[in-house]
Amino acid sequence: MNDTIAAIATGMGNSGIGIIRISGKRAIEIADKIFVPKNENKKIINMSSYTAAYGIISYNNEVYDEAIALVMRAPHTYTKEDVVELDCHGGITLLKRIFELIINLGVRPADPGEFTKRAFLNGRIDMSQAEAVMDLIHAKNESAIKASVKKIQGSLRTVITDMREKILYNIAYIESALDDPENYSLDEFPHELKGVVENLLITVNKLIESSADGRLINEGIRTVIVGKPNAGKSSVLNMLLDEDRAIVTDIEGTTRDTLEEYINIDGISLNIVDTAGIRDTKDVVEKIGVDKAIDTINDADLILYIVDGSVPLNENDQTIMDKLHGKKVITIINKNDMNVVVDKLWISKNFDTKIVELSAKEKTGKDELYSILKEMFFKNELSYNDEIYITSLRHKNLLLDTRDSLNKVIESINLNMGEDFFTIDLMSAYTSLGKIIGEELEDDLVNKIFAEFCMGK
Repeated sequence: MNDTIAAIATGMGNSGIGIIRISGKRAIEIADKIFVPKNENKKIINMSSYTAAYGIISYNNEVYDEAIALVMRAPHTYTKEDVVELDCHGGITLLKRIFELIINLGVRPADPGEFTKRAFLNGRIDMSQAEAVMDLIHAKNESAIKASVKKIQGSLRTVITDMREKILYNIAYIESALDDPENYSLDEFPHELKGVVENLLITVNKLIESSADGRLINEGIRTVIVGKPNAGKSSVLNMLLDEDRAIVTDIEGTTRDTLEEYINIDGISLNIVDTAGIRDTKDVVEKIGVDKAIDTINDADLILYIVDGSVPLNENDQTIMDKLHGKKVITIINKNDMNVVVDKLWISKNFDTKIVELSAKEKTGKDELYSILKEMFFKNELSYNDEIYITSLRHKNLLLDTRDSLNKVIESINLNMGEDFFTIDLMSAYTSLGKIIGEELEDDLVNKIFAEFCMGK
């Protein structure tokens, strides 16, 4: 924490602008040594916070680049330390050269996520906000961006802090009453505490329930395309992608391995996997593909079951349908530009599925498919005004621990146990909630979380 750190904060590739970020006690001093302003009155060491200057980066009479220097003085910065950002031209070789100059002047290269880690350790943000920063960087769609921004603004911290304050107040009251029974009465306290804990459980359960949508928002819907050979699976994938990504032929068994792609549909992400056609085969290579297709079904959030509408169902279709029970399935009757002979009523009776007709060849029916998809996964329109979505598995597990502890408090009250038993489980809930915002985290876990961040953030 006493080191001054630096990193190339923009992507490692050629671009119009590249940013080098310096943070720490010597940030302004180091930047002043290499930045020569066009206006002599704009030396970095004399600049006010939140001001910029145009000049050149130069050292020992050697000019490295033209640049703009932005000065931000502690404590009103991202890290709450002095920060200087040098906006240079974006050639990666040029940036590395300037970066090496800065390091040679006594600055340490930042570890991944170290700027955000310092923001956390210096109290500018809590752990839930720090994790939301990384979620925002990796956001794959607009829904994920909005959910992350809301948490960065402190929505989750506010809820967690409010619950912890209520828990701590009741712990303190119990301790005070046990130490000073003449001034603090516990006669009606169990009944009052039960009401408080039940309200806390409502909030906790709501957050836990949001994790289902939260995971889909953050990670996307794990979607697997299955069907018998030549049903049009790859053609449907190409239609959804609006490009010829998968090889399409009239030869059965063309697709022999899984093909993974990412699709964004009106703010909903699909991590979509095209699989080999499922059928009995003696071809060793094709059989491996069929086995992989069957394995992917187990971990899928959604199955797109492709049926060739122009031919009757056969034993291969029956084999597939037998494996889809209990899964969320949309049956796509493909090739409806031809004479459809498939019995849709029989399909719907055989297993629980939504059915949509389309033509991958004519690229029709996609809107109806999207409508069914949104209805299945987001029955209520996602709201970002008053809803918090739990997108982290770590947060969900800690909320589950909190719920278990609060339920034990209710159980102790119902069993008329002594008030000192309440404090054990109340403190456990308090600790679990504290781990979400980072107030109860061990150093090794803090380091592990930030090690997953990208460089320069």
